[in-house]
Amino acid sequence: MKLYDLEPSGNCYKVRLLASLMQIDVELEAVDFLEGAHKRSPVIDLNPWGQVPVLVDGEVVLRDSQAILVYLARQYGGHAWWPEGAAQQGEVMQWLSTAANEVQNGPGAARLVDKFSAPLNKPQALAVNDGILPLLEAHLSQHDWLALGRPTIADIAVFPYVALAHEGGIDLSSYTSILSWFERIKGLDNFIPMSGI
Repeated sequence: MKLYDLEPSGNCYKVRLLASLMQIDVELEAVDFLEGAHKRSPVIDLNPWGQVPVLVDGEVVLRDSQAILVYLARQYGGHAWWPEGAAQQGEVMQWLSTAANEVQNGPGAARLVDKFSAPLNKPQALAVNDGILPLLEAHLSQHDWLALGRPTIADIAVFPYVALAHEGGIDLSSYTSILSWFERIKGLDNFIPMSGI
């Protein structure tokens, strides 16, 4: 199994983190974004979007971190990280959508502007952030985990870009339930960090 990876990418980190938590051996293939390697073979052949992560597992080729999380969790973890029932899957899936939408376009986008000078609208990113963080805080003030009362890929999907929010100039100090959730995730067996976390 090979992961086309970019170390500072929160989306790539999601995959590395879940693989570590599940003790899945994954070969990391670093992709040099500055040199445009994501727009050349082999990455562009595997993912015409020209983005990472890309996972190759035998004949299976997947792009998009949320999709890869679902695949790894179901293919290699039974129902430990991805549940069996339709309602339970829906409960997890709504958080994967939040990760790809509000979290990516809020704290994730703010980080891209500050850390990588991405040509994005920072005030808009902060407005999205100011909408999602209070909702996340309220949920976590009532629940230890995002879904099902236990760690799932919902937590893995949402965690990185919220935990990296400080790199976008976002102060999390008043979000005590979010900060406690960070510590629960960091306390999981086989947790691995990334720069900034």
